[in-house]
Amino acid sequence: MAVDTDKQSFWEHLDVFRVAVVKSLLVAVVFGVTAFCFKEELFAVILAPKDADFITYRLLYSLSGLVPESGASDFLVKLINTGLAEQFVIHMKAALCAGILCALPYILYQLFRFVSPALYINERKYVVRVVGGGYAMFALGVAVSYFLIFPLTFRFLGTYQVSGEVDNMIALQSYISTLMTMSLAMGLVFEIPILSWLFAKLGFLSADFMRRYRKHAIVVILVVAAIITPTSDVFTLLLVVLPMWLLYEISIWIVKQVG
Repeated sequence: MAVDTDKQSFWEHLDVFRVAVVKSLLVAVVFGVTAFCFKEELFAVILAPKDADFITYRLLYSLSGLVPESGASDFLVKLINTGLAEQFVIHMKAALCAGILCALPYILYQLFRFVSPALYINERKYVVRVVGGGYAMFALGVAVSYFLIFPLTFRFLGTYQVSGEVDNMIALQSYISTLMTMSLAMGLVFEIPILSWLFAKLGFLSADFMRRYRKHAIVVILVVAAIITPTSDVFTLLLVVLPMWLLYEISIWIVKQVG
C-alpha cells in the first residue's frame, strides 16, 4: 500500500522538493566545474569524431577491406572560430552539458525519493524499472549518436564539395550544436521501448495495435526525424530514421511479451 503522506503540509512537501532540487543542482554544478577544469580531456572527446583516426572510421575501413586504413589520413575537416567570446561560451556550455549528463542518475534518484512515498509498492517497482531503463536507453542513444550517426553525418557533409575550388571550414559552433542536438534527439528516441513497455503495463498499448498502425508509425517517424535532424540532407535523415524504425519493431516485440 502507499505510504501516508497526508501528515505533511503543502509547504513541507515544497520544502522537501526544494532540498531535492538544490542537491541535484549542486551535484550537477560540481560535475560541470570538474568538466570545465579538464578542458583538454573534455574537448578531446567532443572533437574526436572530426579526426580521421576516430574509432568508427577505423572500424569501417577494416571491415570494408576496400580502402586501406592509411587512406583515412585523406579525411581532413578544419574547424574555425568566428566569434570573439565564442570558444569560451562553448567551453561553458559543453561543461554544463557534461555535468548534467554525469549527474543525471543522481537527479533521477532524488526525483524518485520525492515521489516514492506517494506510490504503492508495485508502482515503485515500475518506477524503478522505468527510471533505470530510461537512463540506460538514453545513454545508449547518446552513444549511438556519438559513435555512429554523428561521425558518418560529419564525414559525409564535412567532405562534400560542390567544387574543388570551395574548401570546407566548419564553424566550431555549428559542429558543437549539431553534435549536441543529435545526441539529445537520439537519447530521447531511444526511450521508445521504455515508454512502450510502460504503456503496455498500464493497458494503454497492445502489439496488435502497433502492428495495425505500423504504416502510420513509419510516416510519423519520417516526420519526427525530419524535425530533429539538424541538416536537410537525405543521408542524415536516413541515419536517424533507421534506428527509430528498428526501435519501433523492438517495441512491438516487448509489448507482445508484456501481453
